[in-house]
Amino acid sequence: MKMEEMVLISADDHIIEPPNVFENHIPERWASRAPRLHFDASTGMQNWVWEAGAAITPFICAVVTLPPDEWGYDPSTLAEMRPGCWDSTQRVRDMDANGILASMCFPSFAGMGGQFLAECDDRELAYACLQAYNDWHIDEWAASHPGRFIPLAISPIWDPELAAKEVHRIARKGVTAITFSEAPESFGYPSIHTGAWDPLFAACCDEEVTLVIHIASSKTLNPAEQPHVPVEVSSTLPCWNGLAGAANLLWCKSLLKYPDLKIMLSESGTSWIPGFLDRMERQFQVQKWVGSDLGGLTPTEMWQRHFMACFICDPSGLLLRDRIGTDHIAYEVDYPHSDCTFPGSPEELWEHFELAGCDRTEIDKITHGNAARFLRFDPFAQRTREESTVGALRRNATDVDLRTRSKADYKKSYEEEYGPIA
Repeated sequence: MKMEEMVLISADDHIIEPPNVFENHIPERWASRAPRLHFDASTGMQNWVWEAGAAITPFICAVVTLPPDEWGYDPSTLAEMRPGCWDSTQRVRDMDANGILASMCFPSFAGMGGQFLAECDDRELAYACLQAYNDWHIDEWAASHPGRFIPLAISPIWDPELAAKEVHRIARKGVTAITFSEAPESFGYPSIHTGAWDPLFAACCDEEVTLVIHIASSKTLNPAEQPHVPVEVSSTLPCWNGLAGAANLLWCKSLLKYPDLKIMLSESGTSWIPGFLDRMERQFQVQKWVGSDLGGLTPTEMWQRHFMACFICDPSGLLLRDRIGTDHIAYEVDYPHSDCTFPGSPEELWEHFELAGCDRTEIDKITHGNAARFLRFDPFAQRTREESTVGALRRNATDVDLRTRSKADYKKSYEEEYGPIA
């Protein structure tokens, strides 16, 4: 197998939302109270505002093709970033240039688990906005290019019954994945150990909808908020939030009730999993006094029944793939965040496949097969495998400009096409 023959699905990318998210989907009675993208001409800053507060998109979340000296946590504007961050047509062009067949995209201003929408005291308004966001994502972003996006809905993390209702609603629209928080109790909502979220888990099983949990979807301790902690620490540690979330889920009694529940851990990486499973097995086998009950399964078997882990760059995880299970690893690009591999994703991934000695069957599983199975997505429904490969997609995108460009360059191009940002 050659690098150009790979078929790549990115199980984790991100949308920097354009201003028309709620325009066509929010009921008229709520339209004046929905979040809106606001530009402050006096500061040059742009953020989403509504009665529940404000949300910014820092440049660190939209840095593709920007020079590294312009990266940072200062708020970004749509005009100063690559159009593929917020325009679905340009995103597909960038996917072609990077050899990516399909992408599942997480929200930005709404929060990885929808926590920004959950901050509204008026729960009826919050749910109306959440439904409108989901409908925009499904009917406009994902539907704009059939076969290129895997729709991902946001769940109302403040109400388990409402979350179950939303699963049933989005399933009728053909959606097979919905977000959840890695620690809902960190927001003051019920813990998964209380059984309160069983309605959501049951709905996901009934509709065959995968529960997708992204790092930074909770209020767990942020090292950056502690004194004297360098940015390298806060930039490195969030991936391991997946470990705590996985431990809570693996020992959660609700998983015994819902053996068909599928859980995808996004941007968590994979190299920690062998040690995690070793510790889970020792806990299970040695700490007998606890009386752990996994329904006749071992921790490793529970992992294999429920979980899929996603990685951006994790060569150690590939070396340890047999311990993780090659059926439980999926690839992601993380476009347009600072950790993403665009536009050289295939080259980096192929180098690590060669280092690990992966064969064609393993490569097919990790690059697209596992994600497609978990998300019930047919990668070849719109085109043949031969038309879906890295090489074929890139041949269609030789005119895509991949040069490093400054914020000022992007802003100039934006204003030439759309006029001054407002």
